[in-house]
Amino acid sequence: MSEWQLTETFRSTSGDVRWDRLGPPGRPPVVLLHGTPFSSYVWRAVARSLARRHQVFVWDMPGYGASEKSAGQDVSLAAQGRVFTELLAHWGLEEPLVVAHDFGGAVSLRAHLLHGARYRALALVDPVALAPWGSPFFRLVGEHSEVFEQLPPALHHALVREYVTSASSPGLHPAVLDRLVEPWLGDLGQPAFYRQIAQADQLYTDEVQDRYGEIGIPTLVCWGRDDTWIPVAKGQELAARIPGARFEPIAGAGHLVQEDAPAELTAALLDFLPRAER
Repeated sequence: MSEWQLTETFRSTSGDVRWDRLGPPGRPPVVLLHGTPFSSYVWRAVARSLARRHQVFVWDMPGYGASEKSAGQDVSLAAQGRVFTELLAHWGLEEPLVVAHDFGGAVSLRAHLLHGARYRALALVDPVALAPWGSPFFRLVGEHSEVFEQLPPALHHALVREYVTSASSPGLHPAVLDRLVEPWLGDLGQPAFYRQIAQADQLYTDEVQDRYGEIGIPTLVCWGRDDTWIPVAKGQELAARIPGARFEPIAGAGHLVQEDAPAELTAALLDFLPRAER
């Protein structure tokens, strides 16, 4: 699983961000945002497919994947929204097509509505966007992160594997599961895992959810029908709040649609993106 590597580094206000681009220059740019507790790795199949027609930008948010993880680091949704705006400027992208999953959805929405980031179109995949969100486990960890950080490594490893596994409906290939869990292990990874949960405050979506009616760009909302993290009804509600948004349920997929149904998700995006470019 070493074939997915991010080769570039950007020094953001929240630490070093690892990123890369696929596809030939000059093609319409697409930016992919991952969620938590994942990384750009979950986009690998979709990114390679989109790169046949687009230039695709991928990145690991600060505190995630291959990007910097450090004590005291601000990895909140507020920080990630600022970092994404910085990255768009660094890349020189004025109106890219944006595809965002889970927390990445909240990051893209905050950057657009609060920081003036402009997109040609926006595709949201099972995003964290409407209150209430956060499972009982997520809230428990957030309230007692300093305790969970002290778990013996073996117990922490088992906890993260079980948590990541629950994002998939049909189940993850063991090698994929290992790759998704690996960044959260060791002296840097274990505290980083609990740090990002501790900083995940619903306030950050409360600040923008009443403004979704202001979104004036083509918008697609995709949702795994079997998502147990955020129910499909939230996707329908979100699509209803965004003027003209199209809702696309994806059968056989849980929250981690990119792993559960990559072909179906790619097909939905390939149908949506060219229309949005016109």
